[in-house]
Amino acid sequence: MTKVSTSMTAAQIRQQFLDFFASKQHSIVPSAPIVVKNDPTLMFTNAGMNQFKDYFLGNQTPASKRVADTQKCLRVSGKHNDLEEVGVDTYHHTMFEMLGNWSFGDYFKTEAIAWSWELLTGVYQIPKDRLYVTVFEGDEKEGLPKDEEAATEWARWIDPSRILLGNKKDNFWEMGDTGPCGPCTEIHVDCRPDAERAAVDGKTLVNNDHPQVIEIWNNVFMQFNRLKDGSLQPLPAKHVDTGMGLERLVRVLQGKTSNYDTDLFTGTIAAVENITGTKYDFSDSKQAIAFRVLADHIRAISFTIADGQLPSNTGAGYVIRRILRRAVRYYYSYLGYKQPLLHQLVPVLAAQFEHVFPELKKQEAFVGKVVLEEEQTFLATLEKGLKRIAELMQDSTTVIAGDKAFELYDTFGFPLDLTRLIAAENNLEVDEAGFETAMLEQKNRSRAATTLDTGDWQIVNETAGLGFVGYADLNVGTHVQKFRKVSAKGKDQYQLVLASTPFYAESGGQVGDTGQLHFGDEIIQVLNTKKENDLIVHFVDSLPADISGDVRAVVHAERRLNTMYNHTATHLLHAALRQVLGTHVAQKGSLVNDEYLRFDFSHFSKMTDEEIRSVEKIVNDKIRENIPVIIESLPKEEALTRGAMALFGEKYGDVVRVVTIDPNYSVELCGGTHVMHTGMIGLFALASESAVAAGVRRIEAYTGPAAFRYFSESLENIKEIGTLLKAKEPVKAVDKLLTENAQLKKHIEMLEARQLVAVRNELLQKDEIINGINFIGDIVEVGNADALKKLCFDLKNHLNDFVVVLAANIDGKPFVAVSIADNVVAAKGLDAGAIIKQHLAPIIKGGGGGQKNLATAGGQDASNLAQVIEVVKGLL
Repeated sequence: MTKVSTSMTAAQIRQQFLDFFASKQHSIVPSAPIVVKNDPTLMFTNAGMNQFKDYFLGNQTPASKRVADTQKCLRVSGKHNDLEEVGVDTYHHTMFEMLGNWSFGDYFKTEAIAWSWELLTGVYQIPKDRLYVTVFEGDEKEGLPKDEEAATEWARWIDPSRILLGNKKDNFWEMGDTGPCGPCTEIHVDCRPDAERAAVDGKTLVNNDHPQVIEIWNNVFMQFNRLKDGSLQPLPAKHVDTGMGLERLVRVLQGKTSNYDTDLFTGTIAAVENITGTKYDFSDSKQAIAFRVLADHIRAISFTIADGQLPSNTGAGYVIRRILRRAVRYYYSYLGYKQPLLHQLVPVLAAQFEHVFPELKKQEAFVGKVVLEEEQTFLATLEKGLKRIAELMQDSTTVIAGDKAFELYDTFGFPLDLTRLIAAENNLEVDEAGFETAMLEQKNRSRAATTLDTGDWQIVNETAGLGFVGYADLNVGTHVQKFRKVSAKGKDQYQLVLASTPFYAESGGQVGDTGQLHFGDEIIQVLNTKKENDLIVHFVDSLPADISGDVRAVVHAERRLNTMYNHTATHLLHAALRQVLGTHVAQKGSLVNDEYLRFDFSHFSKMTDEEIRSVEKIVNDKIRENIPVIIESLPKEEALTRGAMALFGEKYGDVVRVVTIDPNYSVELCGGTHVMHTGMIGLFALASESAVAAGVRRIEAYTGPAAFRYFSESLENIKEIGTLLKAKEPVKAVDKLLTENAQLKKHIEMLEARQLVAVRNELLQKDEIINGINFIGDIVEVGNADALKKLCFDLKNHLNDFVVVLAANIDGKPFVAVSIADNVVAAKGLDAGAIIKQHLAPIIKGGGGGQKNLATAGGQDASNLAQVIEVVKGLL
């Protein structure tokens, strides 16, 4: 396809989209974080509409009825799982930008379709004869008619022969099993050369996975809400939700045949070329795929970490770790690069997106540090995995068993195709059916453990209330608006929504309130309070006899008060850390409950004792100053101008809540609950400081009564130590004790070394020749299992062509060591590890292993050590 514009960059194309809709009276809003909070149905933002879900459901009223944005999205799991296609084809991605325009009960199909056509053909000047559109053909089973309105509107702009009917799969958009949905109209572009277009009609290739006939824009007309039973319920108002992938749009406008050939990716690919010394050849080879995988995956990895999601072994964190390890495997296997690479790409990406997603540039060093540590960890695992597959290939004649291939995947992170490749190089096959069986069993176990069965909302009384009133009142009269039943692990619970509620819903690190709901004389315990999007949901174990009546909602006041101590102290702690360690410190996570506070923050080294004491002193000084805690609601821009700290990865509205504890000390955006004066906290005790992840430290601390208990227990422990040591100064006494202990250990080690020399000399006298091999086998008296290995190493220096087996009874437990000279291993085919596993471990009812020339075992039965010696002797 000929370029529409030879000079337009991706940044200019993005800006033209936003400018166009600004001219149509749309408010331009920032991207929501890519990591989703307060929505149990999503881990990541997977579509532009996610942040507007409450508007579609009618739970909230938007400040503007017309909105446009560019949204960071991630699709790697669930319904929109594109991960295995990424890098293999030219247009799937993990992280991508979704350009979108939205109407919340304002304009509908007429304007949405007209503006789509105007932007694509008028502003971007895409040739009209390269475009096709699809409309929903209807679905008899769902009782849904054809979208005649969309077809009619399109006929005003495009030749009717280019208006194609699409089925429910392609032209009825749903974000999941439940939630907002509706018919959609897609716009497709045919990027093939003119000769190919003349030979094959483009309409036959629409929605048929042709790499050059692709969907470029989707206009969704939100009309329904999908319920759990599959039925469709009309939404309170009709909405427009459109999405156009920036990567595909740029590809079309820059006249490329692959998204990866556009300036969105070429800078990263060039960086990989420079790092590896390998050229990208635009082909379908594994090497070229590796380039595309790296260019894509570093975006997903970097932006999710910048938005607050660290790699981990569970949930969203494991998704990021999977993506990162897939990238590492590609550069390790196909670019021949055996050291960390991805972290070197973070600065390239940060510079590229500095003006559209500045959060990455601001955290460039932190993100790079996290990525580097993850790479180092997996590269070490990769080496171990290669050693393990070598062992498996030794034990296999023609096929690596499926459960063993799964072990490589599950334990060492080996993808099946890497195991298959290595096996083929050694003339082996992999039992792929067995692997898939093991994988399915694991998935079924995981699903069984996490399955949550959520019923539909049952409406009780939709009369509006005041929403959350718990900043000022912990005891209010209200009524239940709706409820639903949820079941997990065989246990039923209920979730209630109140018109007005004093219960704080878990968010911003602060736990949800507990308390009681009084329905007349009947009392229902509130076990937790959480948010679902912006809906406050109360968790209870049972329902009252009459749920439709008035209810008095009462928060557990003491629990809330202790939580408030900890939350305000968290702000004091954050400011103190920045004062002592530097302004690079930024919050990376927190937990605030009634028992303690936990605060994660960016910092690249362990805090010194002096730094810890300084931070603790500053916080306690601020508590004693009894500073007023001033809370205001301000426009976000005014709050930021005042210097208020906003957290990366958090979504803020146009009006924000600002918590100020001395304007020169702490000003933060925060929706949590706080004390009125810092003096109410009473006392702060910093209990521990530790590492969480690369570049992330964690502090745990106590406040109020819990801090007093912590200090009191610490003093009691010191007194008890003094009593035990009969010393007035227990610290000096312990120091003296440690010094004496270290001296005694050295003395014991010296005596043990002398003893081992004597034992070695005795063993050398027992050397016997069996079939030309020097054999020593004996039961020895040693103090620990490590001494057996030391004896084996020592004997090796005094023997040739040897096999040594030593056994010992240490505190009633049997231990065995086998050592074989390297030339005997090679000449006789003996393997110390195999001898231990197959012959000796069963005798002592234990286990062990090791290398071919040295292996050890421990067990439970020490009665047959003589038999151990005879078995090895018999093998010779």
